[in-house]
Amino acid sequence: MSNILIIKHGSLGDIAQASGAIQDISENFKEDKIFLLTTNPYVELFKKNPFIHEVILDKRLPRYNLIYLYLLMRKLKKFNFSKIFDLQNSSRTAFYKNILFPKATKEIWSSSISTLPNKTDKDEFDKIAVLDRFNHQLKSSGLKTANTLIPDFSWACSNIDEIKNKFGLKKYILLFPFCSPHLSLKKWPYFNQLIRLILEKFGDEYKIISAPGPSEIAEAEKLDVISILDNGKAINISQLTSLVKQSSFIVANDTGPAHIAAHVGAKGITLFGKHTTAIKVSIEREKFKPIQVDDLKKLSAEKVFERLASSL
Repeated sequence: MSNILIIKHGSLGDIAQASGAIQDISENFKEDKIFLLTTNPYVELFKKNPFIHEVILDKRLPRYNLIYLYLLMRKLKKFNFSKIFDLQNSSRTAFYKNILFPKATKEIWSSSISTLPNKTDKDEFDKIAVLDRFNHQLKSSGLKTANTLIPDFSWACSNIDEIKNKFGLKKYILLFPFCSPHLSLKKWPYFNQLIRLILEKFGDEYKIISAPGPSEIAEAEKLDVISILDNGKAINISQLTSLVKQSSFIVANDTGPAHIAAHVGAKGITLFGKHTTAIKVSIEREKFKPIQVDDLKKLSAEKVFERLASSL
């Protein structure tokens, strides 16, 4: 038995996308032990993943923190990994490679850099859809990829019967009107108007809810929605995943919960402006569709409601 390392630091949407690649790595190395290096927000989550045997925490302290870096590298070297799959493909993980395996080829260290197609630079490669990039990386490393292009994040679910009973949730429409403060370009501004249209059409047939993160609770209070919280705090990722999976419909900005929805088979739409394309982030699925426009401020609530109503 050999030890295999997968590196995936985050973010939430990226982890949902990487679920198929992680499954394929595990299924190609069934006799080996699979380790995963990740950051603190996802340690407990990955302990639920059936394709991971052990999770290692990377605090991702600054690189100039030489003591931390030395201790992390010493810990990783103890496992004598026979192969590393870098699914983060960041400058930080490239830095780790230069410390751990400076001369390693794709046979030892699989990354987007070590598996770049001929005559293609990384900037050009990064324009390809993210799941296609994972698929190329793993195939170039000699793996069979049955799941990489169809990731299933359902492994992250947990039982939410208590939450559903508390809020009386049977049929519900789940809204994610939030985004990171530094990514306001992703934010569609007409969720309140959409809520009014839903209420006018469906009345109390569906409850309209949201699941704000820790920094989004105050913002959710400005909307005419039920905020799903656990004892006044944001629900955890596993609870969120189950809430998404069991929803009647989802409307979301291009954020982590939208990627969860895409990869648990939920029905819904996600709204894209000019910040990126739905194709590049591999979010379109059979039941989960994008609306792509040049300017989110020009995408009316009526247009989004039309798509929602026609799907319910």
